[in-house]
Amino acid sequence: MQNVMHERIQKDIDSNDVVLFMKGEAAFPQCGFSSLVVQVLSQLGVTFKDINVLEDNEIRQGIKDFSDWPTIPQLYVKGEFVGGCDIVREMYESGELQALLEDKGIKAA
Repeated sequence: MQNVMHERIQKDIDSNDVVLFMKGEAAFPQCGFSSLVVQVLSQLGVTFKDINVLEDNEIRQGIKDFSDWPTIPQLYVKGEFVGGCDIVREMYESGELQALLEDKGIKAA
């Protein structure tokens, strides 16, 4: 079962430039940490795929195992794990996130 979940997660990451595994959906985040990452991405005008881990306990645990990262949300850019809420916020505040997106060819508004 773990292999199937790993493949499903990898497919989502490979099929989308920016993926956010989060609690809730971009339009209705269900935790403050997920909400903050959605706000950062929205502020930058980045289009992203949101995956609601609350809808499926297997994916909720599967993404933690996949990244070896214990918390949600988790942000991926062009297949690369960026981090969770605190890392994304710090990168945004320092300009590192904008630079990463630009380096990866991700268009921001």
